[in-house]
Amino acid sequence: MKVILKENVEHLGHIGDIVKVAPGYARNYLLPKGFAIEATEKNAKALEHAKRHLEYKKNKVLEAAKLIAAKIEGITLSIAHQAGADDKLFGAVTNMELAEQLKAAGVEVDRKRIVLAEPIKHLGEFTAAVKLHPEVVATLKVVITKA
Repeated sequence: MKVILKENVEHLGHIGDIVKVAPGYARNYLLPKGFAIEATEKNAKALEHAKRHLEYKKNKVLEAAKLIAAKIEGITLSIAHQAGADDKLFGAVTNMELAEQLKAAGVEVDRKRIVLAEPIKHLGEFTAAVKLHPEVVATLKVVITKA
């Protein structure tokens, strides 16, 4: 019996694969658990349509992330903070503050997507990575000045 896999099944195949299995295995395990559907002409066409739709959606999200990344690359955030001796800040600049500054600059990004190795505690120029998509990472330039 031929079935189309809806889930990854170990030692059998991956999502979307059409595999030939014993009728009992399909009837008693794969179909009731929702791991597969019977490989008919109608189901095969529906699977192809769903794959095309997901690919289109994935490409659309990727393009949107690239546009936002281009905006972020063009922005240099300038933040004024109080600083003491040796240009050391009172407090620190964190990803939460960078997210607020980006929002004020017209680009709204979740603070969890802004990656700093550690909070900024000195005056100067720094960079932060903004992970917008698994394939798209933007570099944000940050300049910390004395208030």
